This record gives sequence, structure tokens and C-alpha cells, in this order.
Amino acid sequence: MANVLIVDDSSTMRKIISRSLRQAGLPVDEIFEAGDGIEGLNVLSGKSVDLILSDINMPNMDGLEFIKQARANGHKAPIVMITTEGGEDILKEAISSGASDSIKKPFTPDQLNEKLGSLL
Repeated sequence: MANVLIVDDSSTMRKIISRSLRQAGLPVDEIFEAGDGIEGLNVLSGKSVDLILSDINMPNMDGLEFIKQARANGHKAPIVMITTEGGEDILKEAISSGASDSIKKPFTPDQLNEKLGSLL
């Protein structure tokens, strides 16, 4: 079973992602939540996390900076961006910064299973 960190400034979206992970039947144990990249880094400093799902557009610290900081701090867990940002430039920057993949909002539990199944 895997521990997952969801980093998104929308509490509603965090709940949707959490529920979708469980509906997809993915082997998820604990789900941790953070409202921005700073909170996400705080969670990573105290919890064991096997997968990180992060939005790009967030206040205080956006998803791209979060990825860079998480990788600089030595976190190796796969990071998948879940975002409405469909621009190739932003997604390329996310991948070059250390993201493993991306999922575009809105998504279905089946799409999560397809993208995340091999990472868990």
C-alpha cells in the first residue's frame, strides 16, 4: 500500500482526487494533503510518501517550484502534475524539473488508474 501526497490549493479538488484514487482501486494507504508547495514540503519533511500529485497554479509556492525544491531536498517519489494547464511549455518545464507525468483536469478514476497504476 502506498502513501500519497496531494498538493492543490483547492480543498474541493483535493477531496475529488482523494476519492478518485480510492474509486480507481489503486493501492493507497494514507493520503496527505497540502494547500500549496510550502505545505507540501512540510509534509514531505515528516512523512513517508510514495507518490506526489501536484497542481501547477497555487499561491505562495507553485507546483513547478515545489517540484524543484522537493527534488533538491532529495525526495525521489514520482511526481505527477494534475492541472488544467495544457500548455506544452509548462508541462515540459514540469518534466524537466522532475515530474514523472501529467494528468489534465477534469479526469476520471479510470484515467488516474491508467496513469498512476504503474507508479504504485
